[in-house]
Amino acid sequence: MPAPLTGKLVSPAAAALHPIAVMLDDLSPARPQSGLGEASIVFQAPAEGGIPRYMAIFAETVPTDVGPVRSARYYFIAWASEWRALYVHAGGSPQALTTLRSQGSGQLVYNADEFRYGGSFRRITSRVGPHNLYTTGAQLRRLATLLRASAPPKPIWTFNPPAPLSVRPVGGRITFAYPQNAIRYDYDRVSNTYLRTVSVEGAQHDAASKVRIAPTNVVIMWMKFGPLNDHEPYKHRLEATIVGSGPAWIATNGHTIKGTWKKRSTNGPTLFFDGAGHQLSLTVGQTFVNVVTWGTPITVHAGSPAPPRNGPPSD
Repeated sequence: MPAPLTGKLVSPAAAALHPIAVMLDDLSPARPQSGLGEASIVFQAPAEGGIPRYMAIFAETVPTDVGPVRSARYYFIAWASEWRALYVHAGGSPQALTTLRSQGSGQLVYNADEFRYGGSFRRITSRVGPHNLYTTGAQLRRLATLLRASAPPKPIWTFNPPAPLSVRPVGGRITFAYPQNAIRYDYDRVSNTYLRTVSVEGAQHDAASKVRIAPTNVVIMWMKFGPLNDHEPYKHRLEATIVGSGPAWIATNGHTIKGTWKKRSTNGPTLFFDGAGHQLSLTVGQTFVNVVTWGTPITVHAGSPAPPRNGPPSD
């Protein structure tokens, strides 16, 4: 049956696994990260200091190593709440922790804080703290059971089969940048994926599985960010206008559409629409959602048309 977060055909047992969202570090000492290649959906968004963070959501998969795990931010909780995910983090901003205390028992998400459930995590010796906190998919599944996060996820996006190779374009590239991480996606028509390249290490690979990071779908969302006026202003944390709408670029099957994202409530789904207002479907596979500050330059280079078929046309 189709997996709710990717559309992939999986066993009923795999499709019923409750989503687990894990906050991941993106500072240079944290790279390459573990778990990104096995996630169903990955969000990346700005954090303080111009350094983005990832949130990897695992649904039908049980990854091996996952990390480095970092702290919670409110807007990531809002995205995780779309699937009422087990939300895995190590501490967080006062705004995020207040939200998790009041709505972290399944109202928005299930709060899995390392500060409380430290036995599900470990510190590795090959990296320096705080970039050395790791866990595993098996440990997180046990933690989900402990916190009673066991309801099968409901699909909020629709997925289509991949376009035939004969109509996929050749090449194509998307580039943009966070202040501390430049991102490039190169479309590969044979695999129908977007090969991801990041600053520092270049071609991005998963440190645990060694696979190249290459999502099937790429979404880039413009969103308004501003200073979070909490009681620790010296940390320069951010808040985001997560409820509302804004421009979005949706790339799948080698083609990029400029459209709109919409989210009507904190735990309401983030949906994508074309220029005419029609809701868009994605292609079966992994999706990377890159959230960038409003006005961030996005460069899209379209690929060349698919080469003509050899031989006479079929009847």
